[in-house]
Formats: sequence, structure tokens, C-alpha cells
Amino acid sequence: MTHPRPVVGTTDDYELDEPHRVPWVLGTHLHPEAGPLERAPDGSRVCMIEAHDFARRKPYHHHKLTLVFSAMRHFRDELRAAGYEVEYIQTDSFADGLATYFERHPADTLVAMRSPSHRSGDRFRDFVDDAGGDLELVDNELFCSTREAFDEWVDGDDDSFRHEAFYRWMRRESGVLLRPDGTPVGDEWNLDDANQEFPPDDWEAPPAPAPEVDDLTAEVAEWVATEFDTWGATDDFHWPVTRDEALAALDHFVTERLPEFGPYQDAIRADDWAMAHALLSPAVNLGLLHPWEAVTAIESAYEAREDVPLNSVEGAIRQFLGWREFMRHVYRHAMPELADANQLGAERDLPEFYWSGETDMHCVASTVADVAERGYSHHIQRLMVLANFATLWGVDPKQLNEWFHATYVDAYHWVTTPNVVEMGSYGHGVFATKPYVSSASYVDRMSDYCGDCEYDPDRTTGRGACPFNALYWEFLARNEDRLRSNHRMGLMYGHVDSKREDGELDEVHQRVSELRTMAGENEL
Repeated sequence: MTHPRPVVGTTDDYELDEPHRVPWVLGTHLHPEAGPLERAPDGSRVCMIEAHDFARRKPYHHHKLTLVFSAMRHFRDELRAAGYEVEYIQTDSFADGLATYFERHPADTLVAMRSPSHRSGDRFRDFVDDAGGDLELVDNELFCSTREAFDEWVDGDDDSFRHEAFYRWMRRESGVLLRPDGTPVGDEWNLDDANQEFPPDDWEAPPAPAPEVDDLTAEVAEWVATEFDTWGATDDFHWPVTRDEALAALDHFVTERLPEFGPYQDAIRADDWAMAHALLSPAVNLGLLHPWEAVTAIESAYEAREDVPLNSVEGAIRQFLGWREFMRHVYRHAMPELADANQLGAERDLPEFYWSGETDMHCVASTVADVAERGYSHHIQRLMVLANFATLWGVDPKQLNEWFHATYVDAYHWVTTPNVVEMGSYGHGVFATKPYVSSASYVDRMSDYCGDCEYDPDRTTGRGACPFNALYWEFLARNEDRLRSNHRMGLMYGHVDSKREDGELDEVHQRVSELRTMAGENEL
């Protein structure tokens, strides 16, 4: 695909054939063949603004800031080497940067793809108006579907806010893994049931990509450490910062890791941070790689190679073509309410060990350590360890969302908010049909954490019992008025009734009280 664009829906038709119409490339739009930049004549002026004030609002992971600023500066240098006149403004805020730009080029009209972040377009328009300039916002082409196509498909039907229905629609509209008669390859739309195995002891994960840190990235990393109050490791940077590195990472995944991805994608091993995951989300969310490029490469591998199983291919494509796209559209429709949603009334603060990693719960401590080391852990660690514990504990979803936003290299508000507030915390109800919470049984089944843990996953109460167990039953009891009528929770509330009748629920409440005291004394 020469010019990556959405394949479901039609994007804006426009040209940049006049010198005063100038592409404004945002820091998450770093694809040379999409949007206004693709339409601009070779050698034309390009606006880029490297604003720093956002990086001072939270203790962002050092690798996240290094990734963003290094990728932007590499993109600047590549455009200049290709003959473009790049007006690259380093400043505190977008408002200041735009004022500077229009002081230099008052007759220009900046043309930018819409950012997926809520109301960013309105804020940019206000900044440009204040600077006395002109701004034209056009479709964001760095997704597989357009806003208009999704809105037409939904057409006011809230039942359409279900990922499985959306994913099947995207498959039908795009033709991915589809037979000529419109039926799915393999006769199943979703092969998730084949992707929940734990690897044998002798399984070795395929090697993870390791792009070299060049002089520019090293310089940025040192500057970030000096300039900002960051969190996490400052060495062992793992992420692509250029288009070529992103394409190489995609090729590495498809060639080396894709065959092993499927069956073990939900498994967790304490000494294997990458497993066989794609590790492409940071590059895709910066625009260095288009999601459709990933989809077509994965599908092509399945068609050309016998060593690539369908469950690996379908599972990977579902992430790019299904879940990521769905999160973007849910965010658009549920904001601004989604950001502050808290339908379970959770009001507790995020425990300090999410920052320090100092807890005897091996699963939590190990996962926080993974995030601190490289700004990443895979989706099951995010959902069933970090979000699971926070939801059982009763953490305000907004606090959890802010932590994820700060600490993960692939985290942006449009993607963390539906994932964390809704999927992880059951904060809103826009698409989640139940809380995704579990006792220790899930972590014990899908990881090797519990064997080396101070806590016993088979015990609910008493000294040494895994906190997840008592917290799970206390969570159900605490939210009974809200959740008992949920048809997907009926079986669990039958167990709650049994525990209440035999007095075990009283022991559960006592254990949770002990756990909260332990947490307050940094002894959990």
C-alpha cells in the first residue's frame, strides 16, 4: 500500500498544491505517506511543534518521553534530508509554538490531521485564532476506519458498542481473513479459545527486537533525564524511533514471533517480559507504522507460509483491526463523561506500590518492575494483574488511568481511558458487560508468579492468604446492589450467598480489613 489510509470509510478529499497551505505534523502523526504531508509537494514547508509543558504534568516514564521526542526529532531530520523546509519549534506549549509560527509565516494555513484526543481540535483552533492564523483539520488517516463510517454503522444503536460485533463488521468491510462468499477463514470469527494456553517449561520465546540506540536518541534520553521529573529506568531503551526501525520491528514480528504468538498470548512468565507479543503498539500509536500495514503483513504471512497458524494470525489482527479501532470510536462517543466515570463509586487512592513496586504480591511487584524497566507489560498483565487488583481494592478509575497514561510508552488518553476506566475498572458501562475481575485463580492458572509468592493462592483468609481472594469476594459483596442483577454475575453471587450463610463472608471482611491496615503500613 503506497499511501496508507483507512480501508473502511472514505477520507477527506483535499490538496496542498498552494505554498501557503502547510502540513502541520503532530508528534503522533509521524508517517510520511499519510495525511497532509503525503499531499504536499516535495520540498514544501512543514510545521512541527515540540511542546514540553505536557511532560511536566506527570512523572512520565523516562522511556516514554525519550520515545516521543526522539521520534519527532528523527522525523524532522529525515524530512530535511529529503528536501523539506521544516519549521521545527521547541517551546513550552502549543499556544506559544503556534504564536511563533504565525509570527514567521502569517499568511500560512496549517493543515493537520485531527488528533484522537478529546477536544484537541477545539484547543488547537483557539490557539491558532489567538495567534491570528488559519487552521484546517482533516481526517486522521492513521486508523483502519473513519469516524463517519463507524457513526453510520452504529446509527444511534447502543447495542453496537460491542467489540465482537464491531470486529466482524470490520472484517466484512475490509475483506480480511474472509472467503469470497463472506464467511470467515477457518469458519470462526474469533479464535480466542485457542489462545489461552500456558507454555511448557522448555518453551523458549522467540527473540525480541532490539533496535540500536543512536547518538540522537542517546542525546534525547540524557536531556529528558535532566529536564523532566521522570519515573522508571533511564537505560536499556527498546523502542523504534524511526519509520525504518518500525518497519523492521514489524518484519521481525511476522518472521520470528508470529507463529508462537497465538496460543500463549494470554500467558505470563515472570522472567519473560516480551513472550511472543508484537511489541508494535508504541510505533503504531506514534504513526511510524500504519495499523493496516501490520494487518496486511500478518495476513500475507498466513497466506504464504505453512508455519503460521490461524489462531496466531487472527489473534494479532484482532488487536489492530478490532480492539484498537474500537477503543478509538468508544472514546469519541463516551467522552467527556468517560474520563470521570465511576459507576461503582470507587474512591480509594492508588496504592503507593504501583510506583515503588514494594509489595510481597509477586504478580504485582513483578509487573510494576517490568513497567518501570521499559514502560511496557503485555495486555494480560495490564488487565488481570494491575487493573484487576486496583478494581478489587476500590481505586478511583481516574487515578488508575492517570498512572497508566504516565507509565506506559504506548499510552495516550484516547486509548488508556476506554481500556482502563471501562474495561479495567468497569467505570462507565459503555461497552463492558461485567467487571473483569478475578480471584487468584486466574493469575495462578495463566502465570508462574504464584509459585514464588509469599502469599498462598489457594487460601482466602488467614495469615498468608493471597489478597486477591478475599478482595474478590469483598468486592462482590460491596457492589452487590449494583452487580447482582447482572446475568453474567449470577453464579458468583450464588457463591456469595453461600459464604454469607456459613459465616465465611465475615472472615473475608476481617481479612480485607487486615490487608488495608497492612497496606497503610507498607507491609502488604
